[in-house]
Amino acid sequence: MPLLSRLTSAFPFWVLAACALALYQPTLFTWFSGGLITLGLGVIMLGMGVTLEVADFQRVLTRRRRVLTGVALQFTVMPAWAWCVAGLLDLPAPFAVGLILVGCCPGGTASNVIAFLARADVPLSVTMTAVSTLLATVLTPFLTAVWAGGRVEVPVLGLVVSTVNVVVLPVVAGLLLRRYLPGITRRILPVAPLVAVLMITVIVGSIVGAGRDQIFTSGATLVAAVIALHAGGFGFGYLLAWIVARDTMVARAISIEVGMQNSGLGIVLARQNFVNPLVAIPSALSSVFHSLIGSLLAAVWRRTGGAPAGLAEGAGAVADPGIALLQEER
Repeated sequence: MPLLSRLTSAFPFWVLAACALALYQPTLFTWFSGGLITLGLGVIMLGMGVTLEVADFQRVLTRRRRVLTGVALQFTVMPAWAWCVAGLLDLPAPFAVGLILVGCCPGGTASNVIAFLARADVPLSVTMTAVSTLLATVLTPFLTAVWAGGRVEVPVLGLVVSTVNVVVLPVVAGLLLRRYLPGITRRILPVAPLVAVLMITVIVGSIVGAGRDQIFTSGATLVAAVIALHAGGFGFGYLLAWIVARDTMVARAISIEVGMQNSGLGIVLARQNFVNPLVAIPSALSSVFHSLIGSLLAAVWRRTGGAPAGLAEGAGAVADPGIALLQEER
């Protein structure tokens, strides 16, 4: 379906357009908030689940070194780079602490969506998100204390419930759907990438609209700091992952996972644990810019080819994930 493919490949433009519209008229997107965002991510993860097989995750489990490499980079590169950026740009203390807090957060579920669109190793991305989220219960407060000199309390139960609801359950449902209802799966697969694009576009528009005033008042220096943080995360993540793994799909997944943080968690932690409300602003801006940078990267990687999501090994490169998986049905 060339039209669907073209619309899907243009997703950075949809995201940019949504951001512009949200800044001009926030109410176009801010209605999509709260539980709707969780539901939207769940729909996206369900779409990814139908592109996967149990064998994909079994392959990840046999490559534990790659998972550990990605998680290690997540909790070393980003906190250290956030500290460097804050110092180089001489950010005021509240903004510097907020930027470091973002760098100490785990990977967010949005990284799995971008990995899906970028034809990266989705099972690896999902596994890294789950592992980094669980480790964040200890590492996020510890690393924030080390790099920013403060302490935060991570809501352990909330993280676990969120991971199960938004990642684990939808992916498992997608796996079961593909296994036991192949007829429905055949109808879902061709449109799944476009649905993911539409959902992430609306979600980003909602975040931008809700943070409109903060974006306009926070200043160019803070915006530059947030962009530098995530651009560096993507760049360092890809380079170091490639050196270790020598695998393009793996390097893409790790780059995306390192470059994209759970900014929503950062906002919650900042509001609950710091008196100064300015500490939360870097996390709000982070939600916008890591999505934009990730979307642009995914568009480039999608055009440069590679195996579709969930088929990083053994299936071969094809034009569209849905069509590829239909061809792989047994």
